[in-house]
Amino acid sequence: MIRIDPIDRLRRPIDRFMEVQASGGILLLAATLVALVWANSPWRDVYHHLWDHSLAIRFDDYELRRTLHHWINDGLMAMFFFVVGLELKREVVGGQLSKPSQAILPVAAGVGGMLFPATIYALVNGTAGAAADGWGIPMATDIAFAVGVIAVLGSRVPTSLKIFLTTLAIADDLGAVIVIALFYTSDVSLINLGIGLGFLVVLIGGNRLGIRNPVFYGLFGIGGLWLAFLLSGVHATIAGVLAAFAIPASVKIDEQGYIARMQAQLDEFARLAPNGVATLTEDQLHTIDETDRLVRHASTPLQRLEHQLHPVVVYFVLPIFALANAGVELPADVGSALAGPVALGVGLGLLVGKPVGILLVCWLTVRLGWARVGEDFSWSQLAGVAFLAGIGFTMSLFINELAFENVALRQQAKLGVLVASVLAGAVGYGVLRFASGPTQR
Repeated sequence: MIRIDPIDRLRRPIDRFMEVQASGGILLLAATLVALVWANSPWRDVYHHLWDHSLAIRFDDYELRRTLHHWINDGLMAMFFFVVGLELKREVVGGQLSKPSQAILPVAAGVGGMLFPATIYALVNGTAGAAADGWGIPMATDIAFAVGVIAVLGSRVPTSLKIFLTTLAIADDLGAVIVIALFYTSDVSLINLGIGLGFLVVLIGGNRLGIRNPVFYGLFGIGGLWLAFLLSGVHATIAGVLAAFAIPASVKIDEQGYIARMQAQLDEFARLAPNGVATLTEDQLHTIDETDRLVRHASTPLQRLEHQLHPVVVYFVLPIFALANAGVELPADVGSALAGPVALGVGLGLLVGKPVGILLVCWLTVRLGWARVGEDFSWSQLAGVAFLAGIGFTMSLFINELAFENVALRQQAKLGVLVASVLAGAVGYGVLRFASGPTQR
């Protein structure tokens, strides 16, 4: 009987996650550079007008029309938030967030990494006026870029620190979702919101009844919940997170049952193999169907959906989002533009607020005896990861679109996000490149 090493079982999904995120980060960077070059080229008008083209879905006399920019931010990004929701539920059900002793340090770090940047932004821009609405922009961490930097460093970063950063980013994403839902929602249509909540009840009911077919969740999640939220005024991406939490996260057969039944099917397949015949018999095809059924029953719908959609989000959704949203026109005097209150608040929030908030809260958590640092990674390595958390990008640009209607303020915030993210990534890389591990101190 094949035995699965528990450490290897933990490491493999982390390694796969890192590989996809790292290569996706390269594509995200390429899309960002294309957007920047395009927005500052003689064809800048083509770039800006491209996203203003409208697309419509029509049913007889009913028409749902949005610009291409809105379809990307409200539609494609709902898929991104759906995957975020799947990751959150997985971690809560059986991952790092399910174990308080292991979750407390990265979750506390995530909270500190949100509060301090928002505070710095508020100190720079005040709490009144149009610019004040951007306080949520520097609160987020872009896991794709952060993991991409870690991938370049290879074995210099211990696996435990990669898990810490991933858990921190997931907690950070949850905080960002809550902020969007509570503070960046427009006027709400209670009727459509009620319809959306009705679809959510249907999804939860399907989960309770044991429905595991993804078609059911796609039909009521996209065709019902997402569309109702889109029309309600509550940002449609919140529907993605809620739908994800309704996806079943349980298996039909346990590990030992799966191994025993799969071995029986393999033995039956070998017994039925005809001598000297290349084609399969009907009975063998039946055993293959049974093994496929066993695989589905031994994994959760949540895991299968996350595994299938994660590459789509990383390789398609996020690069398209970056192409549509990262095109900031650089002013002649970049230094003066960065000194503006919005860009300065966002930049200082990400570059200073993030690492200071993370490290200070981690120190306080350790000081109170709630967690420990030093068994697998050192404080200097933790400092490097804290700076990498200052790479805001995707979520920061997304919140920027929600925070400001004024185009000039959006451009200033984008500039702050881009510059601070580059600097935070460079500093984080440098610190981790030369940091000593706990055994070398």
